[in-house]
Amino acid sequence: MDKEIKIIPPHGGYQKLKSYQMSEIAYDATVKFCERFIDKRSRTVDQMVQAARSGKQNIAEGSMASGTSKKTELKLVSVARASLEELLLDYQDFLRQHGLQLWGKDDSRVQEIRKIGSRSDRSYKSYMTYIEKRPEEIAANTIICIVHQTNYLLDQQLRQLEQQFLKEGGFTEKLYNARQDAKRKSSKN
Repeated sequence: MDKEIKIIPPHGGYQKLKSYQMSEIAYDATVKFCERFIDKRSRTVDQMVQAARSGKQNIAEGSMASGTSKKTELKLVSVARASLEELLLDYQDFLRQHGLQLWGKDDSRVQEIRKIGSRSDRSYKSYMTYIEKRPEEIAANTIICIVHQTNYLLDQQLRQLEQQFLKEGGFTEKLYNARQDAKRKSSKN
């Protein structure tokens, strides 16, 4: 009996992606930040929460689509990256408009926050004190660090996806090759 050919590769598993984990932290942090520091009637709340949500959701959706469309996966991860860039700008605008300091990348406080992102056991709880108990400048800068780390991971992920596509091709190519192999095997019988 012929061995069954699997055309659709394993896909999903986005919960294990560091980019997804960090985007989830950015989303949870943004919801809490908006609850604490932005007027609930402000359109900015919806914009920030939706940008954070879009980052998280598009990573998940891209991962699930990856089995049948690398093009869709690339597009959705790119949309996630763009959404988080929009969120980053919102936090920078918040600091500027409120006369608060944007911490530089070499600031010791930034280094402290970045270390948390490097831990394997990080979660929203790892950052909760910075976001829920500290003043708005600390909370905003903490989330900016989280978003920068997430964007870095997404940039790495996009480069990897591009290389994988160049090396292995896309789903349509794999379908075509599998069909050609099946035709060859059928004609030999």
